Amino acid sequence: MTTRPLPEAAFRVLLSLIFLVSGATHLLRPEAVAARLDGAPFAHVATALAPSTSLVLLAGVALLAGGLALLVGYRTRAAALGLIAVLVPITLTVQLAPEALGPLFKNVAILGGLVFFAAHGSEGYSADRALRLRRARRLVPALS
Repeated sequence: MTTRPLPEAAFRVLLSLIFLVSGATHLLRPEAVAARLDGAPFAHVATALAPSTSLVLLAGVALLAGGLALLVGYRTRAAALGLIAVLVPITLTVQLAPEALGPLFKNVAILGGLVFFAAHGSEGYSADRALRLRRARRLVPALS
């Protein structure tokens, strides 16, 4: 499947912003985010693994790293898969509540964007494309 480079790059950059902001919030205000987790309907599922503040900090690092990779298009498929691995548990533990239908479906929509990049990678103005072109240029003289 081929996509147009500029719209795909815009999609990737805009999608990355939510992860960058969320990751920064997790790291800069972990107590507030942990309190929200502790008050979530299925918090016991997550906090059975580790204390809420530790989970929030770990998620913050993953969201920020994945968001940065998505932003520049570096290892886009892996970044999208990593972000899916963080987004799904957050959605299932924090967003599954009758009063959270808006945030729940926001996460479902974001998941759709991540599935796109996990399946297709990134061609438009991305580090992945630049690295592929660089490798190809190094291989061409070797074949001559």
